[in-house]
Amino acid sequence: MKISAKTGEYIAQVQSKLDSTAFPHAPEGLYEPCSYLLQLGGKRIRPALLLMAADMYGAGTAQYINQAVCVEVFHNFTLMHDDIMDEAPVRRGKPTVHKKWNLNTGILSGDVMFVKAYELLAEGLNPEEIHKVLPVFSRTAAEVCEGQQMDMNFESRDDVSPEEYLEMIRLKTAVLLGAALKIGAVLAKAPDEQTQLLYRFGCNLGVAFQIKDDLLDAFGDTDKTGKQRGGDILANKKTLLLLLAKQNATQEQLQQLTTLESSKIKAEEKIARTLAIFTATGAVELATREMNKYAEKAETALNDLKPVKPEVKEALKQLSEALLNREF
Repeated sequence: MKISAKTGEYIAQVQSKLDSTAFPHAPEGLYEPCSYLLQLGGKRIRPALLLMAADMYGAGTAQYINQAVCVEVFHNFTLMHDDIMDEAPVRRGKPTVHKKWNLNTGILSGDVMFVKAYELLAEGLNPEEIHKVLPVFSRTAAEVCEGQQMDMNFESRDDVSPEEYLEMIRLKTAVLLGAALKIGAVLAKAPDEQTQLLYRFGCNLGVAFQIKDDLLDAFGDTDKTGKQRGGDILANKKTLLLLLAKQNATQEQLQQLTTLESSKIKAEEKIARTLAIFTATGAVELATREMNKYAEKAETALNDLKPVKPEVKEALKQLSEALLNREF
């Protein structure tokens, strides 16, 4: 993913702080998995967004680096637990925590990352600042859990609509991008209307980002994504692609999809046949169109921003374009 030099500076600040953020050494079985997951890499986009929002309205990025790292630690906590629930074997090209260690370790290590996130959120802030950002972060954390629960509920339902799916990914994925931007803007004392525009930008970008992620899961190159290709298909996940395919399928195609979900054919064959139906029903084109719709909403909110530093706004624009054109 090609990003601007400006965005690279924010990501470098986050990575430097992450490298120096140590978990306790004992008990090793609790804390080592936390460091392991964080060291696997990642785009570091969410914490960078917090710094960009703060910088855009005149606050020093170093002043709020702890809050940026808080967002990244929280994000990785959700990944650790999501991998358990999804029974995912690989994360960023390496074994997931519950596969490398065990299920109980994955649960407890994720829990302690959640605690660490709150510790980092408050670090270096005065009481007034904590009072302003704590409700934003806590509400977002709850919404992420709500989105995950919706995702789990979908597993036992046959009547999930594309609209429900979009609401689920707004909660599970998008609100954290919006909250990162909002927290940065609030700490920088940006005007309320600007803070809300940034939140709207982040949430719409987040939905578009997740739709792109679904497309990459189905059609991406494993060497680039670091994930098992077709993992959502093998797990019978109700992605936007699947829901749109079912909505537009012929009776024969619908029967084929139902059979593929319940049959025990080889993984490669299941993925290939499902992808063929996604293409034939126009689901790929429709999902791409939906992604672009949310990207346009994000762009509209971004265009209405009146930042102190226009160059940061431009960096945000370039970042959103890079996220939606990425190959991993």
